[in-house]
Amino acid sequence: MLGTRGRNQPPGGPIGIDPSRSAVRLTQVTKEYGRGPSAVVALDQVSTGITAGSFTAVMGPSGSGKSTFLHCAAGLDRPTSGTVQLGGQDLGELDEKQLTRFRRTRIGFVFQAFNLLPSLTVEQNITLPLRLAGAGTAHGAVHDVTASVGVTGLLGRRPSQLSGGQQQRVAIARALITRPEVIFADEPTGALDPDTAEDVLGLLRKAATDLHQTVVMVTHDPVAAQHADQVVFLAAGRVVRRVDAPTAAQVKGVMTELRRTR
Repeated sequence: MLGTRGRNQPPGGPIGIDPSRSAVRLTQVTKEYGRGPSAVVALDQVSTGITAGSFTAVMGPSGSGKSTFLHCAAGLDRPTSGTVQLGGQDLGELDEKQLTRFRRTRIGFVFQAFNLLPSLTVEQNITLPLRLAGAGTAHGAVHDVTASVGVTGLLGRRPSQLSGGQQQRVAIARALITRPEVIFADEPTGALDPDTAEDVLGLLRKAATDLHQTVVMVTHDPVAAQHADQVVFLAAGRVVRRVDAPTAAQVKGVMTELRRTR
């Protein structure tokens, strides 16, 4: 398997301590859906930072705000109030066109459903972010990325010719190709069997440890979360707990506690 279970403890201690080292920083972020008495508060004055070069898992009970956290942190959705900074850029200062360009070049995404284009080859899917950004496609960069995730021999295939694990490897390569500030992964192992999920988590671990990428992963799985440097727990739209160097047992215990107190 590519990648190991080794830790990559970031300098500066736990997340949220040193703003100058934060790849992502949310400050008093609130996100409401709807208006008036029927408004739903998905995030409630969240302030936290994600240390550059770390692998962070985001967890919480159903309805805790995990997906909204990811969407706001990644610039996919705008908060109702508060600020989101990514790589030092205040996302609130960007208009929609600028924000789209920013996401293409400085953010990588990995989704549960892979989101590969069926009409494109593996190589074309991987290099799509570069083409959309109007950047050149360096053969050396493509080779390095595809070799790092183990898909070099699959470049001419279509997604329909790949297993689920292979498709997720391609999605990770696509996220890495621009060397983004942050890779956001939304339940990246949710559609995979346990052995394949372990391989994919190893690749995300390797992205942080060996490639010094910042990885933020939303997951419901304590086994997946134990690959991270730290876990941020949400409940009722607030950050309520952080655990460094987590084990699956620790994560499961916190999740059980949060469900009981809902």
